[in-house]
Amino acid sequence: MDLVYLIGAGFAVMAGLGAGIGIGIATGHTAEAVARQPEASSKIMTVFFLGIALAEATAIYGFVIAILVIVKS
Repeated sequence: MDLVYLIGAGFAVMAGLGAGIGIGIATGHTAEAVARQPEASSKIMTVFFLGIALAEATAIYGFVIAILVIVKS
């Protein structure tokens, strides 16, 4: 297996790192928002879960691309 393919797969997997950082920041801001306005927690949590789903989709896309690069080589 060529080294170039492995490097490409490594970069593709790094999308998961960005998603993890993004989810961590979103969780912190969500906790802060609920602490400030507990009566709006249901609306805040709805938007929070939507954001988490989008961030995780990005991580899954990176993982799938990495697997495709490794299998193709």
